[in-house]
Amino acid sequence: MTITRGEQPIEEPAAPQGSVNGPGRSRSRHVKTGDHRYPVMVVSGLLAVGLGIAAASIPVPYVVESPGPTFNTLGQDNGKAVISVTGHESYPAAGNLDLTTVYVDGGPNGRVSLFGAFAAWLDGSRAVYPEELIFPSGVTKEQSQQESAVAMTNSQENALAAALKEMNMSFDQRLEIAGLSDNSASQGKLEPGDVFSSINGKPVTSLTVIQTELAAGSGKPATVVVDRNGVPVTETVTPVGNPAGRFILGVGLKYQFTFPFDVKISLDKVGGPSAGLMFALGIVDTLTPGDLTGRKHIAGTGTISPDGVVGAIGGIAQKMHGAQAGGATVFLAPAANCNEVVGHIPDGLQVVKVENLAEARQAVELAGSGQDTSGLPVCTSN
Repeated sequence: MTITRGEQPIEEPAAPQGSVNGPGRSRSRHVKTGDHRYPVMVVSGLLAVGLGIAAASIPVPYVVESPGPTFNTLGQDNGKAVISVTGHESYPAAGNLDLTTVYVDGGPNGRVSLFGAFAAWLDGSRAVYPEELIFPSGVTKEQSQQESAVAMTNSQENALAAALKEMNMSFDQRLEIAGLSDNSASQGKLEPGDVFSSINGKPVTSLTVIQTELAAGSGKPATVVVDRNGVPVTETVTPVGNPAGRFILGVGLKYQFTFPFDVKISLDKVGGPSAGLMFALGIVDTLTPGDLTGRKHIAGTGTISPDGVVGAIGGIAQKMHGAQAGGATVFLAPAANCNEVVGHIPDGLQVVKVENLAEARQAVELAGSGQDTSGLPVCTSN
């Protein structure tokens, strides 16, 4: 556009009749003036375009989330079964239980351009966020990838634990202290590496036991027994309240599992904890005869705890769009994400809200049986 306007002056007007300079001189003067003006305006136009392109290429501190590919937990990835079982009978399953992903541009992955951020803002299937809402300040690409890989590993272990519990299969699990928070109530009493044995006389079989006891005590001192290098240690810890209104010991925890057989999950270049729910459903289907899905195409997302609780994730809108593009007709969404689901559901996709693995399994079985699924829980606006 700028260049087109710059070309217009070369169409010189006729010399005015009766000019004191005569027709020849007048024409000569106009041609001379035009010869200088044309390259100047072309250069100006090119400069303006260049400046516009440069401005659009300026990196900005935003993160763009876009729908990513889906992966069938009942299928294969790079020629390998996504879920494989050793040491226990398994049953190949048909249908789809797709985990969904999100492409993330920006942050430690390299900043997006102003043009890229604006284009994403205009696209209803993508989302733009300030960088600090997605990534901690100063985190490097390597640190981000490492954290994502660790979260993926933990989600796989939690998924197996939740699946076995859903099928009433026994296994051993212990809670180990991974670290202490700043100004922890357990400072000087509990240490990283300690394994919880009991709290107020109740055996610690899961995180829920600890949370329940602390909530019941409403801040009263709790008697904690831990295993420290094979030696039982008893301490009294007074929990403190956190901003969420819960009483905490100020420790970070990680599960240690001992499973009766091996389940391997093979999936390249995918990280984070949000595939936990779909891994758990895939494991249940793989360990039970028949097809849980009835060969239907079902997708979903959500973290999973060893107790089977489905937790919130990021990028729910992009994952719903990715699920639809991948061919899914039913999508399982964490109840905790309902506010982000409402108003963003793609046409033709039924979204079912779930709070735990049992609800998710029931929804899949109902859809797979061919029965009416209109009565399944849905997200509603507050």
